[in-house]
Amino acid sequence: MIHLILGGRRSGKTRFAEQLAHNSAKQVHYVATAQVFDTEMGQRAKAHQAERPTTWYTHETPFELAKVLAQFRDDNHCLLVDCLTMWVTNMLCADYTPEQIAAERKALIDAIQASRATIIFVSNETGLGIVPEGALTRRYCDEAGILHQEIAALADHAALIVAGLPLTLKNAAATGT
Repeated sequence: MIHLILGGRRSGKTRFAEQLAHNSAKQVHYVATAQVFDTEMGQRAKAHQAERPTTWYTHETPFELAKVLAQFRDDNHCLLVDCLTMWVTNMLCADYTPEQIAAERKALIDAIQASRATIIFVSNETGLGIVPEGALTRRYCDEAGILHQEIAALADHAALIVAGLPLTLKNAAATGT
C-alpha cells in the first residue's frame, strides 16, 4: 500500500500520516529527510521525535532515500517518509544536477515498485501558488511537482490535507484502479 499525503505548511499532513502508520499495525520506520542547520529547526525535530511512539524506528535520511526503502521492503514494515520536498531541497542545496536528481527519483520509484511494505509519503504541495520569481525556486517547484506526479501514479491512496482535514484525491481500493 502506497500513500501520498500532500498539504501546505502546518496543514496537519504529518499528523494524518502518523495516524495511518499507527493504524497499519506494522513495524514503523520514520524516515526523516530534514537536515538540522539551526537551533529552531533542531527544536522542531526534537519535538516531533518526542511525539512519536517509542516503538518506532527513526532513520535520518537527507539523501539516498531509495536505499532506506530497499532495507525495509517486506510487508511487515511501514515506512513513513517525511518529507519529499525536504529531500528535493537537500539535493538542490547540495548542487545536484538535473540528471542526478532524475537518477535519485528513478531509484526511489524503482524502490517503491520493488517493495511490499506500506509506504506513506508526506510532502508539501508547492504548486498552488504564484510562479516563483527565482530560477532555483522554480526548479524546486518543478522537481517537486514531477516527483509528486510519479508517486501519485503509483499510489493506492493520495490525499490533500487542508486545515487538518483530508480530501481524497485517489483511492484505488474504492475504484479498483
